[in-house]
Amino acid sequence: MANEVNNNGQRIDMIKRSSFPEDFVFGTASSAYQYEGDAFKDGKGPSTWDAYTHKHPERIVDHSNGDKAVDEYHRYKEDVALMKNIGFGVYRFSIAWTRILPLGKLSGGVNKDGIEYYHNLIDELLANGIKPYVTLFHWDVPEALEIEYGGFLNRQIVEHFQEFAELCFKEFGNKVKHWITFNEQFIYTFKSYVVGEYAQGRGAEWDKSRYLGGNSATEPYIVGHNSILAHAAAVNVYKTKYQEEQKGEIGITLEATWYVPYSDSDPYAAYRAFEFSLNWFLHPIVHGYYPITMKALVGERLPKFTNEESILITNSFDFLGINYYTANYAKHNSNSSSSYPEGSYLRDVNATLSTDRDGVPIGPKVRPSSWLAAYPQGLKKLLLYIKKTYKDPVIYITENGYFDYDSPNVDELLRDEGRIKYFNDHLYYLREAIEAGVRVRGYFAWSLLDNFEWANGYSMRFGLIYVDFKNNLERIQKDSAKWFHNFLTT
Repeated sequence: MANEVNNNGQRIDMIKRSSFPEDFVFGTASSAYQYEGDAFKDGKGPSTWDAYTHKHPERIVDHSNGDKAVDEYHRYKEDVALMKNIGFGVYRFSIAWTRILPLGKLSGGVNKDGIEYYHNLIDELLANGIKPYVTLFHWDVPEALEIEYGGFLNRQIVEHFQEFAELCFKEFGNKVKHWITFNEQFIYTFKSYVVGEYAQGRGAEWDKSRYLGGNSATEPYIVGHNSILAHAAAVNVYKTKYQEEQKGEIGITLEATWYVPYSDSDPYAAYRAFEFSLNWFLHPIVHGYYPITMKALVGERLPKFTNEESILITNSFDFLGINYYTANYAKHNSNSSSSYPEGSYLRDVNATLSTDRDGVPIGPKVRPSSWLAAYPQGLKKLLLYIKKTYKDPVIYITENGYFDYDSPNVDELLRDEGRIKYFNDHLYYLREAIEAGVRVRGYFAWSLLDNFEWANGYSMRFGLIYVDFKNNLERIQKDSAKWFHNFLTT
């Protein structure tokens, strides 16, 4: 591992904990649907993912679901002990909206068992010296609100998300000092309302075999708009009613891929790719309005913020979470050659994105077909871009991780050298970004455990800990967990 050469001919040394500031935090990240299980018990209401995986199991690679997941609902003490043993000081998890508000709103009643579970989890973390970083929305919309008015397609969701957020602040704010409103609005919007791969499975009008309804020309922009307003509403409540007393911070986590022009003739394709993904959601909460490119290309289909809303969303975060996994080449498409319908989001962005150029990947992959190509230098470039373009925010890397495909060869999965190299190299470039002045305060590996990976089910394993899904969910440390232990404790 030490002294390997990267794509630029530089030598990458084995990274050390002492290379980072003393107050820099390291931890792992998770989400409720992917981890907790107990999906229909102890008063929890159904989410859109509960409904989607049961109604359309064929949409999940292995026809699985998160009914049991890795059962952290019952095994949280075991998992906290694993974190402590490795040496992590923080844990990012999400609160399942329907575990505490089964019908998605206060008028539908509060589930005391759900409240108790999160108190117990938070208390266990704190008792073991691990600080909780809590995400409020990680893609699990209450199914009751989806049925009632279409979830994030309706402005009513802003009020109900604010209710949910405020309940969390009231209940847990004396213990939780770092709040994250949304996880990856772009991925949620794109996967659920453009290509129809995630719950609610809308969009993809061009593929009649998969079409379940929706309109990718309008719905993504409506959903994205309402999510920005919901984020700002929650932040406003926290800042005006709770922050002074509770002395915490609140931010948002955004997905960020680094885009490289496919050729010298494609610089604007990479620019548009940024504008229609990261900047779609970051630009409004910094400046109060959408990127000019989006306004020009989407036109009247792009919702508008009122003056009051613009004021509310501007600078609506104390810190920015960034999830970074890979980089893509971006190649310009002419509208005449596009196979997508007029007005579709994919016609708007007008770029083909790929990890490969002329058959050569931008970085190492676990398989040629993988969407994840390791491009660690992209993390540094991305962070410098955000610093320069968006007023030098405080940043946490809230997800960064590497997967192996499931295999009957358990020993091979436990000897996960590819994951170790991935973490080491990304941390190397993260340190370089910090040295260049980027205000990064922490790093969260995705993920502690192998878990339910959305449309890929259990066919992908992102964990530092191997989970035996055929043998009582036994947890077994991979070499990457041991590597992190050595990194954090030596």
